[in-house]
Amino acid sequence: MSTEIGALTIRELENLFVPTLRNCTKLTQLKKIHARIVKFSLSQSNFLITKMVDLCEKSGEVEYAGLLFEQVVERNVFLYNAMIRVYAHSNTCSLAMVLYKQMLRHIKAENPIIPDRFAFPFVIRSCGGLLCIDLGRQVHGQVCKFGPKSHSITCNGLMEMYIKCGSLTDAQKVFGEMSERDVISWNSLVSGHARLGKMRRARELFDEMPGKTIVSWTAMISGYTRIGCYSDALDIFREMQILGVEPDEISIISVLPACAQLGALEIGKWIHIYSDKNGLLRSTSVCNALIEMYAKCGCIDPALQLFNQMLERDVISWSTMIGGLANHGKAQKAIEFFREMERAKTEPNAITFLGLLSACAHAGYWSEGLKYFNSMRKDYRLEPEVEHYGCVVDLLGRSGRLDQALQMIKKMPMRPDSKIWGSLLNSCRIHCNLEIAIIAMEHLLELEPDDTGNYVLLSNIYADIGRWESVSKIRKLIRSKSMKKKTPGCSLIEVDNMVEEFVSGDDSKPYTKDIFSMLDLLVSRQNLTDDLIDFIQEE
Repeated sequence: MSTEIGALTIRELENLFVPTLRNCTKLTQLKKIHARIVKFSLSQSNFLITKMVDLCEKSGEVEYAGLLFEQVVERNVFLYNAMIRVYAHSNTCSLAMVLYKQMLRHIKAENPIIPDRFAFPFVIRSCGGLLCIDLGRQVHGQVCKFGPKSHSITCNGLMEMYIKCGSLTDAQKVFGEMSERDVISWNSLVSGHARLGKMRRARELFDEMPGKTIVSWTAMISGYTRIGCYSDALDIFREMQILGVEPDEISIISVLPACAQLGALEIGKWIHIYSDKNGLLRSTSVCNALIEMYAKCGCIDPALQLFNQMLERDVISWSTMIGGLANHGKAQKAIEFFREMERAKTEPNAITFLGLLSACAHAGYWSEGLKYFNSMRKDYRLEPEVEHYGCVVDLLGRSGRLDQALQMIKKMPMRPDSKIWGSLLNSCRIHCNLEIAIIAMEHLLELEPDDTGNYVLLSNIYADIGRWESVSKIRKLIRSKSMKKKTPGCSLIEVDNMVEEFVSGDDSKPYTKDIFSMLDLLVSRQNLTDDLIDFIQEE
């Protein structure tokens, strides 16, 4: 009887602290409450320590949660679950796995601690965070041994873990064995296939999926955009609109790169208006994506206007604007933006300098370009990458400083790629420098032996300096090797919010005959106009 009263008294004491803990929001308050708990000899209370660990999770006090956990001698499953959850949410996944292994040691104890459905989702999440598929498979086996037969949260966690580790086969197997699938299950599998570029299978699952959400649509849009299928991304976006699914911030950020790549300006404008009406322009990420879309679609003025209206600008905002101005030939404006960025105390990154160096290259500002290139290391501790060296080589080559450009290539800490040697070869053609052109060509033959474009450039250099015998030899070489262009030329046109792509040599489109008939008509009219002009001049 006395034991029952003692137990009841402890429970009552524990309950006294619950309202205080519920209202606790700061670590200083929690420490005071902890001191009172120790004073009442309740420091070994699993119930109260679990409550305090939960509070630490909400406030991000991982270290203090660990101290609380370690002081308890005999821990129960609830305290273990709470602490594993803290480590999983704070991305200290290795510590979560250490605790899980401790739990497993208590399975055969007098008072066994067996992992349950509250522990497994966070243990599985930690395996995914560690990208350790072997560990994940071991935990999967223990789920089958100790866990419930079918638990959607645990199964969804297993699918996400396998997808993170790159095993769609295992994820598909878990999905197939689930007795009940919710929308998260479907979204996980669709997103997984999309993330790994398996868009055909992702589309099959998407079409089969009941009750699609905005997450499902966004996964498809971002998946198509990631692998360069921009038209398919826009088709999904249009289908989403037809069905009345309203885009959110993430779906808009996912579809705008497709608009930028295809030059789908009208769709991009509609997204801008929609974002404005729905308060999405408060998001810096949405504004950044819109600025990039306008810049790539050739509309730098709306990009500037939006940039000036932004509430907050980050390094991506500045870098996108500087790069856009550079591509539009506004080098001086790009440099002014960089100076303004420095005054705004926004730290530039590698992409910022790429846009800046590109602006200097297009405008022929070779001295400014070299100054900014050297500033990367000196002022911002940024190590130039191959793209930055490429910009400087292009800058020096365009300015006629071919010897300096060649020396820059020789001093590169990494191996120059074909783009850098191609840029130098192109500069040699502009400035008729055969000696350096041959050096560049030797490296290009090693990197791209079958690229006809390099041979054509060298042939043009020989033609410019009147060495027709060499021109003839190169043309014979091209014919003997049966070289072909790697990528056929293509063009895109937007009509009535639909983007059509035309590829050189492709006659598979249903309206190809109509197009060629119209072209023949235009050519015949042009010839007729030319004949008429010649006749009038003779008169």
